Amino acid sequence: MRIAGLYAGIGGFELGFKAIGASAALLADKDDACRVVLKKQFPNATVVGDVADIEEIPAAVDVLTAGFPCQNLSMAGDKTGLQGSKTGDVMGMFGLLQRRKVPTIVLENVYFLLSVDRGRAMSRLVALIEELGYAWAYRVVDLRSFGMPQRRRRVVFVASTEFDPSGVLFSDDEGALPECAASIDRPLGFYWTEGRSGVGLVANGIPPIKGGSAVGIPSPPAVLFPDGRVMMPSIEACELLQGFPRGWTEAEYQDRRSPRWKMLGNAMPVPIAEWAARVICMPNAAIQHANVALRSDKWPLAAFGYRGTRLAVSVSEYPFARQSPGIEAFLDETWKPLSRRALDGFIGRAETSNLRFPAGFLDALRKARAQAS
Repeated sequence: MRIAGLYAGIGGFELGFKAIGASAALLADKDDACRVVLKKQFPNATVVGDVADIEEIPAAVDVLTAGFPCQNLSMAGDKTGLQGSKTGDVMGMFGLLQRRKVPTIVLENVYFLLSVDRGRAMSRLVALIEELGYAWAYRVVDLRSFGMPQRRRRVVFVASTEFDPSGVLFSDDEGALPECAASIDRPLGFYWTEGRSGVGLVANGIPPIKGGSAVGIPSPPAVLFPDGRVMMPSIEACELLQGFPRGWTEAEYQDRRSPRWKMLGNAMPVPIAEWAARVICMPNAAIQHANVALRSDKWPLAAFGYRGTRLAVSVSEYPFARQSPGIEAFLDETWKPLSRRALDGFIGRAETSNLRFPAGFLDALRKARAQAS
């Protein structure tokens, strides 16, 4: 299998497909630092910058992957959807597909894609796919389903002219997994840079790894451990938490400030990419799900369609229920304690908010602040 990766980032899609023996023929990303990683990790692929500079998708390509820009789709973005200055780059992909149709397309983006601009962004995306004659299906998938202690919900969208995507994307389902109760008796991951409107609290894991603040300052999550330590994972630990080998983004960059956090926060999780690759190439027997007509103004967790027929699918975010080793398994000497200043800022915001926290959570942070340097 040969793949072309557009908006490839640091190659999460490509590494996932590589696990089933696929090879990357063409990779494209505007970001200079991402291209450094792509050239290092995929030396046999042609690596280019802007998708708009590609004249044609190579004829030998079987699958087109695209983790197109999410800046205008995410909760933290301006929510302008496919018309946005960043996310609008995806129109370059459709221009290429009009010139040469690839048998199968696999897209990935943030969960908020389904609701941004009252669902219009998703409606436009599906309409463009349908105009090209593809059958399509999508599903929201949580990375925790694959045994990773990171809550990260992504929309995986598969379109094909050769098979029914609904027959593969919904073939595995574990139903709703029990939530681990939030208690200071187990590790609690949270966004220490927030504290007023939400903190992304996750029991025995971390909230989604971010690319950084609006001004490019790295902002990894923090974890309160039962022994009272409040620690931040290193970039190497977060590479592992995204499914990459340790040191995947280590390279020589021209920027004075390291771009590794930004690239990693925007990356496609490798376990989800590998699952998508395997269900496309080696599908299991399809599971029968309850399907209902899709409302035009509301996009559910999963749906499929072809030639104007659109159906919502009753399927969970968890294809699997793989046992997670817990966030402590990723704790090593590369983690750093959260500073007194950072703890002070978070506690101050949390104390003036209306948020509710597990019993003893803020007291544990106050104790850590008193001991921090």
